[in-house]
Amino acid sequence: MPDTSKLAGVKVMVIDDSNTIRKSAEIFLIQAGCQVVLAEDGFDALAKIADHNPDLIFCDIMMPRLDGYQACALIKKNVRFHKTPVIMLSSKDGLFDRARGRMVGSEEYLTKPFTKNSLLKMVAAHTLQRD
Repeated sequence: MPDTSKLAGVKVMVIDDSNTIRKSAEIFLIQAGCQVVLAEDGFDALAKIADHNPDLIFCDIMMPRLDGYQACALIKKNVRFHKTPVIMLSSKDGLFDRARGRMVGSEEYLTKPFTKNSLLKMVAAHTLQRD
């Protein structure tokens, strides 16, 4: 289990069109002391990102309107957020998806359904070393 004591106050955005995924991620993150911002799709996320300035973003790939690759590419093109780590979420665990995620700038890839441990490990890996 990662040391979650250092995650207190880390602001994490979770972008997913599945209410179940958003809720479970939110519960795991809040238990670790993180602040959580939820978004239902890429457009919702882009509207909220400037207001909340998250430290880390989890982004589902398969979403209506604006998919995860498009959302990630737009986030990474923004001067203010191009250094914000984006972790793609997907139920597909394919090489193509991973490669495409890297091409649009994502740092990592987490397969759904994820465990509390795997989610918090990702948060720790991408936020704690920036101190």
